[in-house]
Amino acid sequence: MTELDRYLQAATRDNTRRSYRAAIEHFEVTWGGFLPATSDSVARYLVAHAGVLSINTLKLRLSALAQWHNSQGFADPTKAPVVRKVFKGIRALHPAREKQAEPLQLQHLEQVVSCLELEVQTARAEGDRPGLLRARRDMALILLGFWRGFRSDELCRLQVEHVQASAGSGISLYLPRSKSDRDNLGKTYQTPALQRLCPVQAYIDWISEAALVRGPVFRAVDRWGHLGEEGLHANSVIPLLRQALERAGIAAELYTSHSLRRGFASWAHQSGWDLKSLMSYVGWKDMKSAMRYIEASPFLGMARITQRPVES
Repeated sequence: MTELDRYLQAATRDNTRRSYRAAIEHFEVTWGGFLPATSDSVARYLVAHAGVLSINTLKLRLSALAQWHNSQGFADPTKAPVVRKVFKGIRALHPAREKQAEPLQLQHLEQVVSCLELEVQTARAEGDRPGLLRARRDMALILLGFWRGFRSDELCRLQVEHVQASAGSGISLYLPRSKSDRDNLGKTYQTPALQRLCPVQAYIDWISEAALVRGPVFRAVDRWGHLGEEGLHANSVIPLLRQALERAGIAAELYTSHSLRRGFASWAHQSGWDLKSLMSYVGWKDMKSAMRYIEASPFLGMARITQRPVES
């Protein structure tokens, strides 16, 4: 790989690169399309998968085709009027409500943390080193993910060298890049210590138990209690969270890694955070993104209006 190729590759995130590669393979191999494509073939491809693939998936497929043609020096067929009209028609005839992860409510966070604390005590009493490490890791990951509103990939890319935690005070976490940091300038996130469900103490307990001094914060733990050298993969956060919830007696099939982020956003909104403060804390750039995460009751305002005034 040349230096030019290395920088070009670094400009596209790994997840995006994998998604685009899969999309091109689906168009070319699974459907039998030819590249470079014509606007007519792209339109027929959309029609063939209308109502089968979600609108977001079709949009990603178009983005992948556009990127391939642009990178190869060909005209972009996805910008043709016929493609735009077909896509607009699909959206009109196949409306679908966007699926969203169930937000993790505070009472369920308390329930799963209590279960993990019990697992820590049991594992320590039984000399179960792997079980002790997993419980400490899962507690730190879930509490940091919730209170900091991190995405799964952000949790998995945390490095010990970039985290400063002070018991009873707070924690500072630096990420060299993230989805919202388009210019890769890096950003430092901070979270205070809490009297209960504390992400700071959970992080310190995990790092101390695992004796980590550098490298990825969250890692795999094998059956003998050995830690992996690499960080957890972002896709492993969903099963990790669901398994912890199920052990706590919570039906977990509707929860994903976004449940932590949505759960915090809902909690903050219900606790009186204004939208500007919430957007700044979590890292949303536009109001539309923020509103997708907030679970607001449409009857809150009505309840205030209908409340009887207090008689003096």
